Amino acid sequence: MSAAPVARPGWVEPLAAALAAHDEPWVDVLRPAQGARRSAVLALFGEGPAGPEVLLVERAATLRSHPGQIAFPGGAADPGDVDLVDTALREAYEECGVLREGVEVLGALPAAHVVVSGFDVTAVVAWWREPLADTPADPGEVAAVLRVPVADLVDPANRVTARHPTGFRGPAFTVAGHLVWGLTAHLLAAVLDLAGWTTPWDDTREVGIPDRYLRDRRPSTLARDTGGPDAH
Repeated sequence: MSAAPVARPGWVEPLAAALAAHDEPWVDVLRPAQGARRSAVLALFGEGPAGPEVLLVERAATLRSHPGQIAFPGGAADPGDVDLVDTALREAYEECGVLREGVEVLGALPAAHVVVSGFDVTAVVAWWREPLADTPADPGEVAAVLRVPVADLVDPANRVTARHPTGFRGPAFTVAGHLVWGLTAHLLAAVLDLAGWTTPWDDTREVGIPDRYLRDRRPSTLARDTGGPDAH
């Protein structure tokens, strides 16, 4: 006898409805897709002790690109992938053991073009109906798996504007001893807005990006050993 379906928590519904309505307030913040090579990341939310939480990965410090940075699981589309949802789910399994049968896809944000990597990146947004596995499946790519409460992300004390040495500025989050910045932070901010979770914060409070996140050895590549898309 099969188990009864898991009921969606109330917090899932506004996010699912916003995605279905194609209400993407961030499309004018990032460059739209340009027909480049495709990649996908999985923005996976689940029910935690303090309410909704999101799955993030700490990239291995030995990677050539974006070592040590915090990102969504994800990477380049493979020829065998059915679509970008399949890409995102495959990558989440390969990087941190997330089993797709426990995941319900809610929708996707429009693809954003990343100039440095040359990829069009699509964020697939999903609800973790049954949290099945969440530990690094490939230590060569992922140093740690983080489940960050949304309450921490929307806390104004944890929101800042990141300042890159090149002059890039963008939204960022200080969580779990890390700075979440670049494309990952843009995508997080977009989903928080869509779900109606965002609270006012001081975007004039700037922080520099720590040196440990700026040690790329091959900054223009997004391949199997680079995990998620380029950070800015």
